[in-house]
Amino acid sequence: MADLAHTAAAMVAPGKGILAADESIATMSARLEKAGVAPTEENRRAYREMLITTPDLASGVSGVILCDETFRQAVSDGRTFPEAMAQRGLLPGIKVDTGAKPLAGAPGETVTEGLDGLRERLAEYAALGARFAKWRAVISIGDGRPTRRKVRADAHALARYAMLCQEAGIVPIVEPEVLMEGTHGIARCAAVTSDVLQEVFAELDGAELDGIVLKPNMVVPGRDSGETATPDEVAQATVSTLRAVVEEKVAGIAFLSGGQSAAQATANLAAMQRLEAPWPLTFSFGRGLVDPALAAWRGDPERVADGQQALAHRVACNTAALTGTYTDALEREHAA
Repeated sequence: MADLAHTAAAMVAPGKGILAADESIATMSARLEKAGVAPTEENRRAYREMLITTPDLASGVSGVILCDETFRQAVSDGRTFPEAMAQRGLLPGIKVDTGAKPLAGAPGETVTEGLDGLRERLAEYAALGARFAKWRAVISIGDGRPTRRKVRADAHALARYAMLCQEAGIVPIVEPEVLMEGTHGIARCAAVTSDVLQEVFAELDGAELDGIVLKPNMVVPGRDSGETATPDEVAQATVSTLRAVVEEKVAGIAFLSGGQSAAQATANLAAMQRLEAPWPLTFSFGRGLVDPALAAWRGDPERVADGQQALAHRVACNTAALTGTYTDALEREHAA
């Protein structure tokens, strides 16, 4: 298990975060279409190649999460994506869940599936070069939600996934995401996040916690609540919630951006660095890193450098957040 702990520590190394580029084929195709790009297999491949070949990406990103399609594809020079990433100093990661499906006995709620055949799939991914994996559970807040059945089902699946990963020599990213969609306030988000994480860690009994990276939501008000929270308020609510329930042995915490704007997620992350925590607090952003890159690239081979500059700008802002040098002026300076 020492190798798992070593890899997990590298994933949350000082000044580095994790890039999530693991959108499913359907989600990535929709995002390409929205950006005016034909949703073809080649364009999905070219988009991910643009991201991972960004110059000096490894200076602020420890690893990149990919989906199954991209993990099996090759970059333009013929190397597989995992090979190209490893040679650029990036840890290859793979999303292994198969998405959220309706949960029997809990109308309106879902459970993330993908456990069938997972042991064999993990062995294959390890042979292809995977060093870590990701499984995402999504929890919505609403009238009577989440139910106890929902919380238990997702926690159980996350724990089974995590232990299968460790058996295969792969570090699991455990991602229970409490969605920000809804009218709930920040206090309700904190209560649900706490409840979910308590259930997850109860199920993780027996796992090697120093070989796990937790990927939770930040504690924020619901998008339609009308409530606002400053970065300091989000940081206080998030860190205090995590300190109360997350085991100190966990290798690190890499937050998802969860639909926040890129700048908002970065400002909240920066505020957390001013608080005491027993684990590294870093980022594992998807949209919070890549949305500007996709908008700048737009599927044009002549604009690859523009897309890469946009990604490098967001990475630079987030690494500044981790090192205590992030400011609004820095956002404007990089954007310029």
